[in-house]
Amino acid sequence: MTFDPTAVAWPDDPGLVPAVVQDHADGRVLMLAWVDREALAATLASGEVHFHSRSRDRLWRKGETSRNVLRLHSIALDCDGDALLLSVDPVGPTCHRGTRSCFDPPDAAPESNQGFAWLETLWTTIAARATTRPAGSYTTSLLLGGVDAAARKVTEEATEVLLAAKDDAVAEASGAVREGSRRALAGEAADLVFHTLVLLAERGLEPAAVLGVLRERHRPA
Repeated sequence: MTFDPTAVAWPDDPGLVPAVVQDHADGRVLMLAWVDREALAATLASGEVHFHSRSRDRLWRKGETSRNVLRLHSIALDCDGDALLLSVDPVGPTCHRGTRSCFDPPDAAPESNQGFAWLETLWTTIAARATTRPAGSYTTSLLLGGVDAAARKVTEEATEVLLAAKDDAVAEASGAVREGSRRALAGEAADLVFHTLVLLAERGLEPAAVLGVLRERHRPA
Protein backbone atom coordinates (compact mmCIF):
# COMPACT_ATOMS: atom_id res chain seq x y z
CA MET A 1 0.00 0.00 0.00
CA THR A 2 1.29 3.46 -0.93
CA PHE A 3 -0.04 6.73 0.35
CA ASP A 4 1.45 10.21 0.10
CA PRO A 5 0.98 12.12 3.39
CA THR A 6 1.99 15.34 1.66
CA ALA A 7 -1.24 15.20 -0.37
CA VAL A 8 -3.29 15.87 2.76
CA ALA A 9 -4.57 19.44 3.09
CA TRP A 10 -3.70 19.85 6.76
CA PRO A 11 -5.43 22.81 8.44
CA ASP A 12 -3.16 25.25 10.24
CA ASP A 13 -4.83 24.97 13.63
CA PRO A 14 -5.26 22.50 15.20
CA GLY A 15 -3.82 20.47 12.31
CA LEU A 16 -6.39 17.69 12.45
CA VAL A 17 -8.40 16.02 9.71
CA PRO A 18 -11.31 13.61 10.22
CA ALA A 19 -10.77 9.93 9.51
CA VAL A 20 -13.69 7.66 8.69
CA VAL A 21 -12.88 4.05 9.51
CA GLN A 22 -14.58 1.23 7.65
CA ASP A 23 -14.25 -2.54 7.73
CA HIS A 24 -12.34 -3.75 4.68
CA ALA A 25 -14.39 -6.95 4.57
CA ASP A 26 -17.80 -5.39 4.00
CA GLY A 27 -17.44 -1.60 4.03
CA ARG A 28 -19.23 -1.16 7.35
CA VAL A 29 -18.45 2.21 8.96
CA LEU A 30 -16.87 1.51 12.33
CA MET A 31 -15.95 4.88 13.78
CA LEU A 32 -14.91 8.48 13.17
CA ALA A 33 -11.82 9.98 14.77
CA TRP A 34 -9.16 12.62 14.16
CA VAL A 35 -5.69 12.33 12.68
CA ASP A 36 -2.74 14.69 12.67
CA ARG A 37 0.63 14.35 10.94
CA GLU A 38 2.08 12.37 13.84
CA ALA A 39 -0.83 9.91 13.93
CA LEU A 40 -0.74 9.38 10.17
CA ALA A 41 3.00 8.77 10.24
CA ALA A 42 2.63 6.26 13.09
CA THR A 43 -0.18 4.49 11.24
CA LEU A 44 1.83 4.15 8.03
CA ALA A 45 4.95 3.04 9.90
CA SER A 46 3.28 0.43 12.12
CA GLY A 47 0.35 -0.80 10.03
CA GLU A 48 -1.94 -0.24 13.01
CA VAL A 49 -4.24 2.78 13.07
CA HIS A 50 -3.28 5.70 15.30
CA PHE A 51 -5.34 8.80 16.03
CA HIS A 52 -4.89 12.07 17.86
CA SER A 53 -6.91 12.08 21.09
CA ARG A 54 -8.45 15.53 21.43
CA SER A 55 -9.52 14.90 25.04
CA ARG A 56 -5.99 13.88 26.08
CA ASP A 57 -4.15 15.93 23.44
CA ARG A 58 -1.77 13.12 22.54
CA LEU A 59 -1.08 10.33 20.09
CA TRP A 60 -3.45 7.39 20.54
CA ARG A 61 -3.04 3.90 19.12
CA LYS A 62 -6.50 2.38 18.77
CA GLY A 63 -6.67 -0.69 20.99
CA GLU A 64 -3.69 0.20 23.17
CA THR A 65 -5.67 -0.80 26.28
CA SER A 66 -8.45 -3.02 24.87
CA ARG A 67 -6.16 -4.79 22.36
CA ASN A 68 -8.91 -4.31 19.78
CA VAL A 69 -6.51 -2.82 17.26
CA LEU A 70 -7.32 -1.72 13.73
CA ARG A 71 -4.94 -3.17 11.16
CA LEU A 72 -4.61 -0.85 8.21
CA HIS A 73 -5.53 -2.16 4.77
CA SER A 74 -5.63 1.02 2.72
CA ILE A 75 -6.09 4.80 2.92
CA ALA A 76 -8.04 7.04 0.58
CA LEU A 77 -8.17 10.83 0.49
CA ASP A 78 -11.38 12.70 -0.31
CA CYS A 79 -11.72 15.09 -3.26
CA ASP A 80 -10.76 18.14 -1.18
CA GLY A 81 -7.82 16.42 0.47
CA ASP A 82 -9.07 17.22 3.96
CA ALA A 83 -10.60 13.90 5.07
CA LEU A 84 -9.32 10.35 5.19
CA LEU A 85 -11.02 7.02 4.63
CA LEU A 86 -9.25 4.18 6.42
CA SER A 87 -10.04 0.64 5.32
CA VAL A 88 -9.10 -1.72 8.14
CA ASP A 89 -9.17 -5.25 9.43
CA PRO A 90 -10.50 -4.85 12.99
CA VAL A 91 -9.39 -7.14 15.80
CA GLY A 92 -12.46 -7.43 18.01
CA PRO A 93 -15.19 -4.84 18.48
CA THR A 94 -14.27 -1.28 17.57
CA CYS A 95 -16.44 0.60 20.05
CA HIS A 96 -15.45 0.87 23.73
CA ARG A 97 -18.98 -0.36 24.57
CA GLY A 98 -18.18 -3.71 23.00
CA THR A 99 -20.17 -3.24 19.80
CA ARG A 100 -18.72 -3.77 16.37
CA SER A 101 -19.32 -0.16 15.32
CA CYS A 102 -19.52 3.07 17.29
CA PHE A 103 -22.73 3.70 15.36
CA ASP A 104 -24.44 0.60 16.78
CA PRO A 105 -26.87 1.01 19.67
CA PRO A 106 -25.34 -0.14 22.97
CA ASP A 107 -27.66 -3.14 23.17
CA ALA A 108 -26.99 -4.25 19.59
CA ALA A 109 -26.84 -8.01 19.15
CA PRO A 110 -23.48 -9.49 18.12
CA GLU A 111 -23.17 -9.19 14.37
CA SER A 112 -21.65 -11.71 12.01
CA ASN A 113 -19.07 -10.40 9.56
CA GLN A 114 -18.51 -13.00 6.88
CA GLY A 115 -16.90 -10.75 4.29
CA PHE A 116 -19.57 -11.15 1.62
CA ALA A 117 -18.66 -7.71 0.24
CA TRP A 118 -15.63 -9.30 -1.43
CA LEU A 119 -18.02 -11.04 -3.82
CA GLU A 120 -18.42 -7.64 -5.48
CA THR A 121 -14.78 -7.94 -6.54
CA LEU A 122 -15.35 -11.40 -7.96
CA TRP A 123 -18.50 -10.30 -9.81
CA THR A 124 -16.68 -7.28 -11.28
CA THR A 125 -14.05 -9.63 -12.72
CA ILE A 126 -16.64 -12.04 -14.12
CA ALA A 127 -18.69 -9.20 -15.63
CA ALA A 128 -15.55 -7.80 -17.27
CA ARG A 129 -14.79 -11.23 -18.76
CA ALA A 130 -18.34 -11.36 -20.10
CA THR A 131 -17.79 -8.05 -21.86
CA THR A 132 -14.24 -8.43 -23.17
CA ARG A 133 -14.00 -12.24 -23.57
CA PRO A 134 -10.18 -12.35 -23.24
CA ALA A 135 -8.50 -15.34 -24.86
CA GLY A 136 -7.17 -18.02 -22.51
CA SER A 137 -9.60 -17.19 -19.70
CA TYR A 138 -11.46 -20.09 -18.09
CA THR A 139 -14.43 -17.80 -17.51
CA THR A 140 -14.42 -16.86 -21.17
CA SER A 141 -14.46 -20.52 -22.19
CA LEU A 142 -17.55 -21.11 -20.05
CA LEU A 143 -19.30 -18.05 -21.43
CA LEU A 144 -18.52 -19.03 -25.03
CA GLY A 145 -20.05 -22.43 -24.29
CA GLY A 146 -23.40 -20.77 -23.66
CA VAL A 147 -25.97 -21.63 -21.04
CA ASP A 148 -25.34 -25.38 -21.26
CA ALA A 149 -21.62 -25.12 -20.41
CA ALA A 150 -22.13 -22.82 -17.44
CA ALA A 151 -25.20 -24.64 -16.13
CA ARG A 152 -23.48 -28.02 -16.45
CA LYS A 153 -20.66 -26.81 -14.20
CA VAL A 154 -23.18 -25.54 -11.63
CA THR A 155 -24.78 -28.99 -11.56
CA GLU A 156 -21.41 -30.72 -11.23
CA GLU A 157 -20.26 -28.43 -8.44
CA ALA A 158 -23.55 -28.80 -6.55
CA THR A 159 -22.99 -32.56 -6.56
CA GLU A 160 -19.42 -32.07 -5.34
CA VAL A 161 -20.69 -29.90 -2.49
CA LEU A 162 -23.12 -32.64 -1.47
CA LEU A 163 -20.38 -35.30 -1.48
CA ALA A 164 -17.96 -33.09 0.44
CA ALA A 165 -20.63 -32.30 3.04
CA LYS A 166 -21.36 -36.00 3.50
CA ASP A 167 -17.63 -36.74 3.88
CA ASP A 168 -17.40 -34.07 6.57
CA ALA A 169 -20.45 -35.54 8.34
CA VAL A 170 -18.81 -38.97 8.35
CA ALA A 171 -15.62 -37.49 9.77
CA GLU A 172 -17.60 -35.70 12.46
CA ALA A 173 -19.51 -38.84 13.43
CA SER A 174 -16.32 -40.90 13.69
CA GLY A 175 -14.48 -38.30 15.75
CA ALA A 176 -11.81 -37.93 13.09
CA VAL A 177 -9.85 -34.75 12.51
CA ARG A 178 -12.02 -32.65 10.18
CA GLU A 179 -9.51 -30.11 8.91
CA GLY A 180 -9.23 -31.84 5.54
CA SER A 181 -12.94 -32.49 5.07
CA ARG A 182 -13.89 -28.93 6.04
CA ARG A 183 -11.27 -27.50 3.69
CA ALA A 184 -12.64 -29.71 0.90
CA LEU A 185 -16.21 -28.56 1.61
CA ALA A 186 -15.15 -24.91 1.55
CA GLY A 187 -13.38 -25.47 -1.75
CA GLU A 188 -16.34 -27.16 -3.40
CA ALA A 189 -18.72 -24.48 -2.10
CA ALA A 190 -16.40 -21.82 -3.53
CA ASP A 191 -16.53 -23.55 -6.92
CA LEU A 192 -20.33 -23.62 -6.76
CA VAL A 193 -20.58 -19.91 -5.94
CA PHE A 194 -18.15 -19.00 -8.72
CA HIS A 195 -19.89 -21.05 -11.40
CA THR A 196 -23.31 -19.79 -10.31
CA LEU A 197 -22.08 -16.22 -10.81
CA VAL A 198 -20.72 -17.15 -14.24
CA LEU A 199 -24.11 -18.63 -15.15
CA LEU A 200 -25.82 -15.39 -14.09
CA ALA A 201 -23.37 -13.41 -16.21
CA GLU A 202 -24.04 -15.66 -19.21
CA ARG A 203 -27.76 -14.99 -18.79
CA GLY A 204 -27.22 -11.24 -18.26
CA LEU A 205 -28.77 -11.37 -14.80
CA GLU A 206 -27.03 -9.37 -12.08
CA PRO A 207 -26.63 -10.84 -8.58
CA ALA A 208 -28.59 -7.85 -7.24
CA ALA A 209 -31.71 -9.53 -8.61
CA VAL A 210 -30.96 -12.65 -6.58
CA LEU A 211 -30.30 -10.62 -3.44
CA GLY A 212 -33.57 -8.78 -4.02
CA VAL A 213 -35.45 -12.08 -3.93
CA LEU A 214 -33.67 -13.09 -0.73
CA ARG A 215 -34.58 -9.77 0.88
CA GLU A 216 -38.22 -10.23 -0.07
CA ARG A 217 -38.25 -13.70 1.46
CA HIS A 218 -36.40 -12.74 4.63
CA ARG A 219 -38.44 -12.73 7.81
CA PRO A 220 -36.39 -11.44 10.77
CA ALA A 221 -36.87 -13.37 13.98
